[in-house]
Order: sequence, then structure tokens, then C-alpha cells
Amino acid sequence: MALRNFLKLSAIASALVLAGCGGGDINIDTGSGGNDGGNGGVTPPVSSCPAFATEATALAGVTTPVCEIKGVITSDVTLTADRAWALSGKVTVGNDNANSATITIQPGTKVFGKSGADYLVIARGSKIQAVGTATNPIVMTSVNDMLGLSDEESSGQWGGLVLLGKAPSNKCDQANLANCAPQAEGEAGPYGGADPEDNSGALKYVQVRYAGFEVLPGNELNGITFAGVGRGTTVDYIQVHNNVDDGVEFFGGTVDLKHVVLTGNRDDSLDWADGWTGRMQHVLIRHNPNNTKANRAIEADNNPDILGATPISKPRISNLTIIGNNFDGDEDSEGILLRAGTSAELYNVIVTGPEKMGECFEINTTETANFANSGDLIFRNSIIDCAEPFANIKDANGNVTFDANAWFTAQPNNLVGDALLGGYIPAPNSPAIANGFDVGNIDGWFDDVNYIGAFDGTTDWTKGWTVSLHPETGSGLASCPTGTTEVASLTGKLNCQLTGDITTNVTLAAGADYVLSGRVRVGVDNTTSATLTVAPGVTIYGKSGADFLVVTRGSKIVAEGTAANPITMTSVQDVIGSPTAEGQWGGLVLLGKAPTSACPDLNNCGPLSEGDAGPYGGPDAADSSGSLNYVIVKHAGYEVLPGNELNGITFAGVGSGTKCSNIQVHQNLDDGIEFFGGSVNCKNVVLTSNGDDSVDWTDGYNGKLQFVLVKHAADNTKANRGIEGDNNSDNLTITPVSNPTIANMTIIGNTFTSADADSEGVLLRAGTNAQLANFVIAGPTGMGECLEIESAPSQALATSGALTMTNSVIACPTQAVKGNVATGVTTESWFLGQTANKLAATQADVLKGIFTIDATPAKDMKTVDAFFDATNFVGAVSESNNWTAGWAVGLND
Repeated sequence: MALRNFLKLSAIASALVLAGCGGGDINIDTGSGGNDGGNGGVTPPVSSCPAFATEATALAGVTTPVCEIKGVITSDVTLTADRAWALSGKVTVGNDNANSATITIQPGTKVFGKSGADYLVIARGSKIQAVGTATNPIVMTSVNDMLGLSDEESSGQWGGLVLLGKAPSNKCDQANLANCAPQAEGEAGPYGGADPEDNSGALKYVQVRYAGFEVLPGNELNGITFAGVGRGTTVDYIQVHNNVDDGVEFFGGTVDLKHVVLTGNRDDSLDWADGWTGRMQHVLIRHNPNNTKANRAIEADNNPDILGATPISKPRISNLTIIGNNFDGDEDSEGILLRAGTSAELYNVIVTGPEKMGECFEINTTETANFANSGDLIFRNSIIDCAEPFANIKDANGNVTFDANAWFTAQPNNLVGDALLGGYIPAPNSPAIANGFDVGNIDGWFDDVNYIGAFDGTTDWTKGWTVSLHPETGSGLASCPTGTTEVASLTGKLNCQLTGDITTNVTLAAGADYVLSGRVRVGVDNTTSATLTVAPGVTIYGKSGADFLVVTRGSKIVAEGTAANPITMTSVQDVIGSPTAEGQWGGLVLLGKAPTSACPDLNNCGPLSEGDAGPYGGPDAADSSGSLNYVIVKHAGYEVLPGNELNGITFAGVGSGTKCSNIQVHQNLDDGIEFFGGSVNCKNVVLTSNGDDSVDWTDGYNGKLQFVLVKHAADNTKANRGIEGDNNSDNLTITPVSNPTIANMTIIGNTFTSADADSEGVLLRAGTNAQLANFVIAGPTGMGECLEIESAPSQALATSGALTMTNSVIACPTQAVKGNVATGVTTESWFLGQTANKLAATQADVLKGIFTIDATPAKDMKTVDAFFDATNFVGAVSESNNWTAGWAVGLND
């Protein structure tokens, strides 16, 4: 660390020396931080700085002149955006209650310190008017940052900002507040008084970065110190980032704040003491996501020396989101600590963090616990979402005298559980949405809200004026692609929403994540054609079961990922790291113009697909709906209507012109993939942990499949058949008859069983035909039957030789083959009578994990149809040809 700092200091010095000429010097010495005023005896040019400042050496990479200010400012001054402003030592606006002045800072202005000794103080009686805008915030930072040398591990590179006001503090004799003058940290000056309405000016759209230098041992400056600051002061849209001490700290006073962002601060983010009674709303606290030093999000005291000193600290805070990290050092990343006799009113708070974060709520003094028990301390409509939620007060014998968990859960509308946050934004199904307490009903200063936490799930009020929260800036897309709309990010990068009908070509470029809102259809059925192109690595997610993607007849999807960068379609729970399950969003539906037996007239074909996705089918067997390659669909299959659940991928009337390879459906509520007629061909298909059938076909499907891996859930949760094949359930012999050709398929079952569904292998029924080769069907003891042929028409096709299954092995200990194909002819004898088929005793005899180890000779399917690859193994995957590696999920569960 010391070497890195030395190298940075050397780089700064070199940058300043090389930066060109000017009338003065910026002193890099971390001692005085002053201006030597010397210029080698040469008369300097006329300064471009105002009279209250001195021109300093230009900074490399900074196009504006640099003006340096120092000492005490006793008349009104303005820092303009066409200059960079260097602080030299402690710069004080006004003397204490004398020589009052106002410092005005224009939008977009940068003020910086060169060392820890450089900081800005607003004395009692004086003001700061630092009012930026959302597009031009005011930035107070370090010279390192100005030179581009600060990073997410930088802190303590200059002092900070201190406001000293004349509002009450319990450090003072309450009978003599007019003569109140405790000293602020960092030798900033005296504060406090008798005027709760005191006005220290305004801070709006202001960032304070990389500050918090230790002025004296154990005496570090905060990012912004509010000492005795009154409620006449306006504070709205402020950020303190990477401060070495606290982010903001209140020493008494009554100041109110809205829209506060505290990120990466090394000690406490929000600290109060000495009788602060102000208000806050819309507050985001996030510890450094790299798990570097952090302590408490809130550390709250009354008066550590006199716990009952008045006025008692009792701020009123609403809509606060706290996100901790895993830092574990001398102090831990923690949530809220209330102590030393403080009280508070806390509404609509979320406290969350990763698994190794410390406790998220603690009261550790009896005096504060008494406020909680009496109802003076309020904490309601809030969510604790932490692995270590609470810490209790215990007596000397270890007996609990204050149970934080019991107290918190007994308060109105509190929850201990998953807050369902995406970063810091609540997902649409978060319990934070619509469960807040409207504090505006009891205090008109507060904005009316109905949500918990700092954000409503729609509007991200940090966008545009903060630092560090939006890593997509400069590293991803600058804006959402045409045809999509930017929405609040749940994933840490740009989020772009798709909604309604897409009637022009749209490309989902990498660098953003894409959100489905309701049923999103590409094109309008056979009238307005469009193509949706999805770049490798893109994630598309649904927020609820009502969100699904449909490609209509005549339109296309071109979703071509790579093994290293597959395309993922998944649920909001998955992208925000919350627990996943089946049925968390809809799925993907392709509607094509290929024949289906559901249509008596192919030229006027239009049955409706499941989920009310739209019509499908037609006379064009070679129709193209685009291409899918390296596409993963996870956690889908919502029940749109009772008994009408979406599949992971629905192929309805999809033609052979569609390209389909390297696709996976994982943990779908209904079927993995289902074919309603059509002739689409797919190769390299992974179907894992799906709740109903993995492969399902009906209504005349005549496509081809090769290398299909089915693996039912390893935890033996819900599963049904590896294959459920039908012709047409209403008319078993209707044409075209379903007759797919499938080669190299592995089905691995589990022991799930219920009254209406078991984990099974292959069921052929309802008049379907099929050509099956190179199968491995296996499972543990307790798995259901592994092969069954139902319905007289399908059985007749089997006995006539039209329906074939060859070069295959079944290893199912409980029931390998079920039923008969004709009177006196078992399905088992039919199976064993086919070419190169056999039964094995156990799964371990034929499979090693997902890899085939059985030596049954494979049928050369390339001689059957050029679509197929020639193989020397049965089943889907061999150890020497593991096409699932690097992209498929859920295979090691």
C-alpha cells in the first residue's frame, strides 16, 4: 500500500511538472499544502483568476485554468465552472459569527484538495450555495482524481467539507445555548447555538469524493460534517464516496436531507450524535462491493459522555436502503447500530448484504432499548435481509435482556426475508413494492411513498449525477438500442425494456441487459414482419409469469451466442441473485408457417398456441423463424391460464429453415421443449430439472433431433417424462402423423413420484410414430418405467416396423419397460427384438455422470439423413466429445 501511494505521488508530481506553465505552484508537500508564491524572480503574467485566488500550475488533462484559494474568506465569492479550484490548507468561509460571507459554487465546478490538510469549512453565520444540476453536479475531490489516478480503493486523499451552524447541540448548556461553542472535528471551529432554523446555505447535486484525511491521531474528517447545522439549510442530492472516515456525520443540529448517496466509505456511512433531530428521506448506503474496509451503515449516539443529555438524538428517517459487504477486519461491515441513549424514527428501511456481512440491526445500550420498549423508538415497514440479522443485549451472565429479533418482528409490517433487490433497485416482485408507510401523513416535509427502501422500482434518482454506481458508463452501451426503453437497472448495467409488438428490426446489443414487460411479440402475425437480433452474451429476463417472448409467423429471431458467451433468457430472481425456481417468468415461443395436423386447411391455418401467444401453422415445411444457437432458457414456464403453462421453448408450426443448435431449457415449470407440428430440426439440446416432460411433441411434428441430454433434478424434485410423444389427442390417426427422427439421446431420471406424475423415460402414445436410435435411458431405483407405448395406433406402428427404436440401452432397475404392443407381445420383447438393443442392470453400468460408458454399437445416422453426424457412441455425450462444456448449466447439481 505504501509503495502504491509513493508511486501515485510520484505520478502526480510528474504530471504537474509536465503540465505547462502558470503564475504559481501547487505544493505537493502533505504538510503545509500552501502556495509558495515564487516564480524564480520572473514577473508572472496577468492572472486569469479572480482577486481572491491565485493562479496555479495547470493540471495534466484538465483544460481549465487552476485557481488556488486559501485562508479565511470574508467577502462573498463565486467559484465558476470555467476554473478548477484548489484548496490550500484549511479554507474557511467567514470567521465564527463574524465577517460572514457566502461562497457560491456554480454547476459543474470542480473543487479539489492536494493533500489531507486541505479542506473547506463554512463557519457559523456564513453560507455555502453549492447548487449543481443532475447533468452538471458539483464535484469536490482530490488532485489524484483530477489527474485520473484515483480508483475504487482510493480514500483519504484530502480533507472534506465542514458546515458549522447555530442550531442546538446537547454538548452545550441548554440554559446558555447562545454561548455554545464545542469544537468540531479536524480543528474546523466552533458550532452550535440556539437557532434550530439556522441557515448554512444549500448543497444540491454535490459529490464529495476520496476525502477524510486524519488531521490529528484519531481525528479524521468526515466527507461532509454537519455540526449544529439548522433546518434552514437545504440539502438535496448529495453523495459522499470513498471517505476514509464517516460519510456524513451530524453533531446535533436540525438539518434535513433528501436524496443522499453514501458509497464505499471506510468507517460509518451515516453517523449522528449530540442531539441531532433532523429528517432524511431517500437514502442509499452501499459499502464497497470489492469488500474493502467498511464499518456501520448507521452508527447512532445521543451523547456518549452523558447518555441522557437533551435534546435527545431522534432523527426521523424514511426510505433508506443499506447494502453491506463482506469486510471482516478490526471492524466489520454492519447495518444499523443504535446506542448511547439515542432514539429514532425509522420507516421503510431495507438492510441487506452478502453472506459474511456482520449483524444488520443492533441496539446495545439499555437507554436506547428502553426507548424501543416504550414506543419512543420506531422501526416499522422495514425489511432485514441478512445472514446474521440481529445482535442482542446480554447481561454479565449471558442472559438476553433485549431481543432485537423479537422486538423488530413485533413492530408493524416488518419482515425478515428476501428483499429481492437487483443491486439496490427492488424487483417488481419484491416485498418492498407497495408495502411502505406513507410518512407524509404524519409529517408534510416527506414525499408521499408506498414503498420500502430508497427506490420505487421504476425511477433511479441516482442516474446522471453520482459516481461509481453505474459502471456501464464508458464500459457498456451509452444508451438503449432503438426499439427498447431504458428502465431502472436491476443488474448493475444498463437495463433496456422490450414491450408490446416489435414491428421493425431491433438488435439487442451486448453491454446491456434486456427486460421483458408482458407479452412481447416480434412482428404481427403474417402482416408486419420484423427480426429480433440478439448478440452473444446478452441476458434477457422476465419479471413475472406474464412476461414472455413470442416470434410471430413471418418474423424471425436471430439469437446466436457462443460457447464462451451464450445468450441467457431467465427470471429477475436469477439476475439479482435471489432464490430461483420454475415458473418465475413465461418463456420463449416460436410460431411458424409449417404444417400441423391441428389445421384441416393449411392455407387458412391458425390454431392458437398455448399461453395465448398467437396463431401458428401453414403450408411451408421449409419456413424459417430465424436461428437459435447457444441459447439458455431458465426458470420459466408460468401457468398463464389454469392448466395452460408455457414451455421453456415452444416450437409451434416451426419449419426446417429455422436453425436450432446448442440450446438448453433449465428448471421449467412445464415442458422443456414442445413441438406442435412443424419440421424444425435441433442438434445439441440440454434439458435439465424441468417439472413436466423434457421433450414433448404433438400435432404432426416431423423434425429431427440429435444429441439430446435430459437430466431430471438431482434433488428428486418434480419431473415427468423424458419424452412424451403424441400425434393428435383428439384424432389419433390424423395426418400428417407425428414422426420425428431422434438419435443420440440420454435420459437420466430421478425418484420423483406423485399421484399424477412420475419421473419416467419415453412414452409414445396418441397415434404417434417415431424413429429412435442410439438412446441411453437410465435412472436410480425408484424411477418410473423407462419405455412405454400407449394407444392402439402407436402400438400397431411398432409391431408393423414403422415405429423403430434401435441401438439403444435401458438401465432402469425398478421398471425398464412397461406394457404390451400387441396381444401377448410385451413392449420389452419388442424392444429387445430391435437391432442392437439391450437392458442393463443399473445406471452405473451405462453412464459415468452424463457420459456414456456403455459399449452398445451406435447406428450411423449420417447414412439415414445428412442432418445427422456419424458417431461411435450411443447416448448424447461422450467424455471425448463433451459439447456441453463451458456453456450449459445445472449438470453438476
